[in-house]
Amino acid sequence: MNRVDVSILMSVYIKEKPEFFRESLKSILNQTALVKEIVLILDGPITPELQEVIVDFKSEHLELLKVVPLDNNVGLGKALAIGVEVCKYDLIARMDTDDIMLPTRIERQFSEFVNDPELTIIGSNIDEFYDSPKSIVGRRIVPETNKEIRNFSKKRNPFNHMTVMFKKKAVLDVGNYQPMMGFEDYYLWARLLKAGYIGKNIQESLVCARTGENMYARRGGKKYFVNGLKGRRAIYRAGLGSVSDYLISCSAHIIVSLLPNKIRGQIYERKLRK
Repeated sequence: MNRVDVSILMSVYIKEKPEFFRESLKSILNQTALVKEIVLILDGPITPELQEVIVDFKSEHLELLKVVPLDNNVGLGKALAIGVEVCKYDLIARMDTDDIMLPTRIERQFSEFVNDPELTIIGSNIDEFYDSPKSIVGRRIVPETNKEIRNFSKKRNPFNHMTVMFKKKAVLDVGNYQPMMGFEDYYLWARLLKAGYIGKNIQESLVCARTGENMYARRGGKKYFVNGLKGRRAIYRAGLGSVSDYLISCSAHIIVSLLPNKIRGQIYERKLRK
């Protein structure tokens, strides 16, 4: 099978679960179009169990895997910024270490870039699951066209981060990923869209995303509350939204982040997901 000129970018840190990580890597190998490179940023020291997954994978696919260890945990924004610089190919596909690609993901997205040279970033919907990707508990559906994406970005994140494929040059042109806890991706998309780059979302779920109570817990509490307001302020300044859009998004963030975890989960499942 021919390989396409795409780098997959992943970041792994000490709290990842080895069994999920192994499943994620396996889904990369099960693609109908194989990539030429997997860049793995080790965001600080990792467990022996996670290291074992990497060693096992590298023993069979040495030519694919490029591992970049960092001495300390620097956070997702900095880790991914380093990864973008390291990636050899101009098309970079993001992937999280606990999610699972559907077999056609890379082929579908690569074809979109071939067919539309003006395209800069493409994502897709996601299917969300707890224990098994065969048991879907929710979907996050994102806007399809560039116009819809630009409008949606004024209040909410218009891409599912673990589904995006983007052009390295464009991302570097707008300053790459930057530290913005919980909003590293949204902040980057806002800058890309503000600069006039073109986006699209395939209206299918090309990634199964692992979710659960822990995800909702991370979207609450004082730390997320404070970081969220900082993030939304930066996104407002860098993006396309009006003052009204900014105030509405901040109000929603305040309400959701201060709710009890159980109620927050219900809101995500019933109102923010389909």
